Amino acid sequence: MVVTLFVGVIFMSKYKNDNDLPTTLKQSPKYDKLNNKQKNGGLQMKTEAKESIKKILVICFASFLMALNIKSFVRTGGLYPGGATGLALLIQRAADMFLHITIPYTIVNILLNAIPVYIGFRFIGKKFTMYSCLMIVLTSVLTDIIPGYAITYDTLLISIFGGLINGFVIGLCLHMNATTGGTDFIAIYLSEKKEIDSWNVVLGINVVILAAAGVLFGWDKALYSIIFQYTSTQVVHILYRKYQHETLFIVTNKATEVYEVISKMSNHGATIMEGEGSYEHQERKIVYSVVSSAQSKSIIREVKKADPHAFVNAIKTEQIAGRFYQKPNE
Repeated sequence: MVVTLFVGVIFMSKYKNDNDLPTTLKQSPKYDKLNNKQKNGGLQMKTEAKESIKKILVICFASFLMALNIKSFVRTGGLYPGGATGLALLIQRAADMFLHITIPYTIVNILLNAIPVYIGFRFIGKKFTMYSCLMIVLTSVLTDIIPGYAITYDTLLISIFGGLINGFVIGLCLHMNATTGGTDFIAIYLSEKKEIDSWNVVLGINVVILAAAGVLFGWDKALYSIIFQYTSTQVVHILYRKYQHETLFIVTNKATEVYEVISKMSNHGATIMEGEGSYEHQERKIVYSVVSSAQSKSIIREVKKADPHAFVNAIKTEQIAGRFYQKPNE
């Protein structure tokens, strides 16, 4: 079969288009199968190429925005945003103050991201890590190139709005299957392996870095930096909900159709229970399932299409134990 397919490809390559092919070949089922496979393969490659270009362009924009935020807000306010970025700035300022040496941000940031990048390649996904490397390198270079511009000198405003921009950039990168580097890799690793929303854990790690900054350079900037980091974490929580879960209780007369919607859209199972409506005393089915918060709205929308009379109750799930399908990063 493989030899026949290979010969078919070679034979078809001799003709410029379908009109040049012999009529007997065009009527062959093998020709139709081969032709459809080639068309589908070409369409898939074009779609993947467009998606990759889109991701690269968005990551370039995110890199510029992150670098601009560092130069316009973070450095103006003397803040330490946590993660590899905050640690890089901490090392830069310590070297300048105590050793009188100016170290480029690019060198420090890339070296600090070496171990997180290894974790990404080893445990998360190669494409995910490659996109993240692009983000890390571009942000580092642009931070050294872009001139600083002070929008405001109010440290509280810098902490809040700088945190908003930082969280927006992280969320944007995560939607493009990338991270800004550093502790973001750790957050994704913990979320996938431990099935928890780990951004608050990362916030705790960053507080340790900020405590070191407080000891070295004063507590006022360190405390403002905690406000910056907390604001950033809350924005990420709002924008990126892949690792958050919701429990769906769906009262319906079309349990099979509802289950098929959940299974098709999320690859999750469901439990179907018997129930009785207290008002009309009629039998009802209750479909119980846990899905990703990022998918819940679209699933509910499709459930209402399958059964317009369905009653849906979505509850935030704090913790789950057991098998729960999570689409892996590539």
